[in-house]
Amino acid sequence: MSTGVRALRIAIASCVLAAAVAGAASGAAAGVSSTAGPRIAGCPVFPADNAWNRDVSHDPVDPRSDAYLRSIGLDGHLHPDFGSGRYGNYGIPITIASARQPRRAVRFTAYGDESDHGGYPIPARARVEGGGDRHVIVVQRGSCRLYELYGAQRSGARWSAASGAIFNLRSNHLRPAGWTSADAAGLPIMPGLARPDEASAGAIRHALRFTVARTQRAYVAPARHFASSDSDPDLPPMGLRLRLRASFDLRGFHGQSLVILRALKRYGMIVADNGSSWYISGAADRRWHDADLEQLKTVPGSAFEVVRSGPLVRG
Repeated sequence: MSTGVRALRIAIASCVLAAAVAGAASGAAAGVSSTAGPRIAGCPVFPADNAWNRDVSHDPVDPRSDAYLRSIGLDGHLHPDFGSGRYGNYGIPITIASARQPRRAVRFTAYGDESDHGGYPIPARARVEGGGDRHVIVVQRGSCRLYELYGAQRSGARWSAASGAIFNLRSNHLRPAGWTSADAAGLPIMPGLARPDEASAGAIRHALRFTVARTQRAYVAPARHFASSDSDPDLPPMGLRLRLRASFDLRGFHGQSLVILRALKRYGMIVADNGSSWYISGAADRRWHDADLEQLKTVPGSAFEVVRSGPLVRG
């Protein structure tokens, strides 16, 4: 190899390396996690720069943080709305469908004009969430599509639901503005669920989903929908993001709860629905340790702060 060719190759390699370093630095500056993002069934759970996967530990605090927290309840405490199932609190089940699972039409009974049609690959063994919401969550291998239903009912091989949404797990594409999903905020549900496989691996690398008793008639990205007629500006809008304060002492916490609390410091949690305040969502799974999760109930609302978000979209 000639000296000139060797020098040219070294120069090209140096440029490529410099570009890679610059790109990594840019991603870190933008709050994108440098670690591998969450995955399920061989699929990414959205790109690394998706809102659910964004590190918000250094984001500024929202000017209305104190007002929002007071309306949610400073004296309230976290509550895991999931568990092993031994004591009734089970969570939202996730069903994994094969790449060959055929899609079937779903009849929508309430929000058909805001639902995604085209068929849902729901296996016969698909589990339905207990309680009133009756969510069905299906992740299909290969296509890496996420299918979610709200108010699902099965009659033989046929399904009906109040609403449904389909998401490409390899894309950051949002639902149309103003559209609901299987969740009141127009968000996907599955990416905001705590999962025991993540907790056992020692890290949850995404925000969690949680509910509050009252929301205002507004939403903020990545949410696309509100579910309230109340215009009180102190109430949280759908999509509002909270994080556990960096100063909150995690000494004394252990196991699955410690992993969850670390995630809440780094990625936070997003208002996704109306319900009991401070209830965080998780997958229905017998691998949860209920006694361990009880630790979360000692964390008060005053331990959180609201991350500054984008502009509110009001009704």
